[in-house]
Parts: sequence; C-alpha cells; structure tokens
Amino acid sequence: MTTTNTPGSATPAPGSASAPPPHLAGNFAPVMEELTAYELPVTGAVPPELTGWYLRNGPNPRDAASAHWFFGDGMVHGVRLEGGRAVSYRNRWVRTVTFTDGIRVGDERGGLAAGVANTHVVRHAGRTFALVESSFPYEIDCRPGHELETVGPYDFGGRLTTAMTAHPKTCPTTGELHFFGYATGAAPYLTYHRADADGQLAVSRPIEVPAPTMMHDFHLTAEHVVFMDLPMVFDRRSAGMPFAWDPEYGARLGVLRRDDPHGQVRWFSIDPCYVFHSLNAHDDGQGHIVLHVSRYPTMEFKSPPTLWKWTIDLNSGKVAEEQLDDQAGEFPRIDDRMAGLDARFGHITRAGGPGSDPLPGALIRYDLHAGTSTRHEFGPGRVPDEASFAPADDRPDGPGWLLAYVYDAAKDTSDLVILDAEDISKDPVATVHLPRRVPHGFHGNWLPDPEPGA
Repeated sequence: MTTTNTPGSATPAPGSASAPPPHLAGNFAPVMEELTAYELPVTGAVPPELTGWYLRNGPNPRDAASAHWFFGDGMVHGVRLEGGRAVSYRNRWVRTVTFTDGIRVGDERGGLAAGVANTHVVRHAGRTFALVESSFPYEIDCRPGHELETVGPYDFGGRLTTAMTAHPKTCPTTGELHFFGYATGAAPYLTYHRADADGQLAVSRPIEVPAPTMMHDFHLTAEHVVFMDLPMVFDRRSAGMPFAWDPEYGARLGVLRRDDPHGQVRWFSIDPCYVFHSLNAHDDGQGHIVLHVSRYPTMEFKSPPTLWKWTIDLNSGKVAEEQLDDQAGEFPRIDDRMAGLDARFGHITRAGGPGSDPLPGALIRYDLHAGTSTRHEFGPGRVPDEASFAPADDRPDGPGWLLAYVYDAAKDTSDLVILDAEDISKDPVATVHLPRRVPHGFHGNWLPDPEPGA
C-alpha cells in the first residue's frame, strides 16, 4: 500500500524553456510529494538482525527552486527494517519555521530556529535530530505511529545559545555528545559544546578565532577535541554564496584537552586546504594525534577530494601531512562505536556532485592499519549516496553491513543497498526496491531500535 501527501503550499516551479541548474537537475532535482509505502520488494535477503530505521537527510526545496544545493529545505527519507522484512519507506519534509512560515536564516522573527535542517540525522539520549550548521537542531519523532513527524526546534532546555554543527560526535566511552556552533556576525565566532549521556548541556565554551569561517566538521579523540580553522571565510558583502576562499587567512588545527574544556587551545599550522568531512581521529599514546580527512586542495572544487592523514606532534608543535590515496571520495564514515579510537576500517563514497564530471559510482573500504583498500562498483548509471555502518554484534570495528541509497538512472528510481562490510566487493546482501527515486543528499544513520527496557 502506498499513500502520498503534498503540502498545500508546495508547488512545482513554473515551467521554463531554459535548463535547470545542475543542483536541480537529474537526481539532484527535488521530489514534490511525501509518500508512505509498505512491504517493499527485496532482491536478496535483509539481515534479520537489522531492526530499526535507516534515515538519510538532504536538501529538497519545497518550491522546487533554490540558489544552491546547500540551501534546499530538509527532507528525511527513511526505510524501516524488521526481522528480515523491508516494512516501509517514507519521506517527510522537516517542518522548520523556514518551511512552514517562510522565515529565512538571519530573520530575527525566527532566531536560531530559522534554518532548513537538511544535512544530517543523529540520535542522542533518546531524541532524534535533523541538523544543519546554521541553526538549532530540529527533533523528529520515530516512534510507531509518529514516524518522521517534526516535533520542533530543540535548544537543550534553553541552554544552547548558538547554532549546532551538523556533525556532532558521540564518545563511545562516556556517551557524551560533543559539538560546536559557529557565528557569522559578531564574536565569539566559535563555541564548543558538550552534552552528557543524559542529554543535558554541560559545557559551552567560546573559542577565539580571527574571523568567521565555515567550519563544517571537527575531530574527537579519547583525550582531545580538534577544530579545523580553514580559509573559507564568511563575507556578508558577497552577492552569491556568503563565503569566499582566502588562502591568506591561513589554515590551522586547534587542539583542546577534553579533561580541561575551558583551558588553552593550542594551534598548529597546516597547508591551506578545505575539509568538509573528517573520517576519524585518535591519540596514538606517544604524544601524537592522528586524523583522517577527505581533503580538497582548495574550495574552488577544481580537484576532487582524496583521503589524507594528518599527524599532530604535540611535543614538536608540527603537523605531518600525507596523502593516502589518489581515488576521489567524499562522505567518509566509520563504525561510529569507534569514534575517537583507533578505528581500523573506514568507508568513502565515490560519486560526483552537482555539475561535476560523472564518476563511476563506487564505495571504497579502507583498512587504515594495513594501508589497503577494496571497492564495490555499483555498475553503469548507478550512483550511491553516503553509506552508514550497521553493526552485526557488539564488537566495535567488527562485522556488519553498509547501507546506502543508490540511484539507478536507467530506471529513474532508487534502492536501499545493503552490503557485507567485511567484503564489499561481493554482490549486495539485499537490495530494497523503493517506490520512487531518492534525490542525492547528504548524511544519515542506521538507528537500531533500543533494547527492551533501555
């Protein structure tokens, strides 16, 4: 059974003789209906251990028009898996005040609730959040009978007074949620936050930086938090994107000890570059912090990102920078139970962005200890989005599956593909056939149902 809903004020863009811009064409184009479908057909077998939601967020402008891929209204696409069945698919816009009332970012009427919540979906302390880095998180409801409905903006009981990054990190040891917020107007331009395992905001600490920069991600280790102050500087005078590449600003990494969250931030210079996404970071026990990133040489996107390793020497004050691969790849992920620890395996998606040269769709699995990689090729015209790890048991960095939406250009539809993480070169374990295409988006997670009594 399939049901659809089209919000009354969401209408397709008027017809035009000119071609749409790349971020509104092909599978970057938005879908204009909310849909629910049950008992999805499957090729292969869904692992019976998987019971929960696979959720992924992305931009989907309600009026089918936006100035840039980054700016579309958030839409969460979810597949419900239970006991070997693909129970349902549904997609829902996140009902932010921007979506419901047309209040844009920076409008005083909306404050930090004004945003598009289009970048990520995470869970902490029993709450599920849709995130974008310019505003408060928005809570969405994943309970039976309330699937993916918007609850509203969340400010940690009034304690959060900045925006929240779309890339918070959960410490697997303490259960704490580490994150930051940046500001583009007045200082402080950067604030570090920490919420405890129960969801109470316990630390909010301003960090002094020379100017407002687009800090999309950061790093967490067992002992440190590492910020990336890179030369993508906000410029409110810009007629287009509100930031510009400024190599004269420099590039540096800021290290803060977790056991002294209000203490000194040490800064370490690196070569100018840009990083949207970190893979992972860890302390090596010998005075070094090891970080893996998907690195762009500049933010002009003339060269694709590749996997790099940075090693911060806390004793010498220097950073060793090493390119690990020349294969293009973005959206790096690990088994999140290894966040901040010495993860052996990481995964990067190979696919082109809006207007870029097409790349053969693939998922690359790195053995960071052995320095090797394996690859899953999805085939002609099949383009994957980011893959999330779903564990098979309680062994971190152990067996599990990788879940990703994959667009099939020949059929103009999408599948949820499930791969065996231990050998991604093999055919998919299962391919869940969705009732419609899922536009290319950003980030998501496998969210297993809580254990009974948890």
